[in-house]
Amino acid sequence: MDRFTGRCWLDWWANPSTNLFGAQISVVIVPADAESGWTAHGRLAEEGADALEAFTFLHGVDPVFTLRFVDDSAIPVIVHTISDDGAFTMTEYTGPQDRAFTHEIRL
Repeated sequence: MDRFTGRCWLDWWANPSTNLFGAQISVVIVPADAESGWTAHGRLAEEGADALEAFTFLHGVDPVFTLRFVDDSAIPVIVHTISDDGAFTMTEYTGPQDRAFTHEIRL
């Protein structure tokens, strides 16, 4: 792959059957070094505080999302940084498929 520029979807799955977040993104994927394979930067296509708030909240719970392409192929990614305008960076996630996490909401 030399470079990919286009629209994709970024999904956050609570479990194999429950998608809690899905947003269309604009993304640029470029080759990196031999260790990481590629790197990417993107931005939420939807403007507004609600999408950014949900994205930021779920990123704080677990930064692993699913990057889904137009042909429905998908890869797990780690979202590294999110700016106030919805821009972010990401790399491929290579850890275990099943991950346990705990998040407590204090009321």
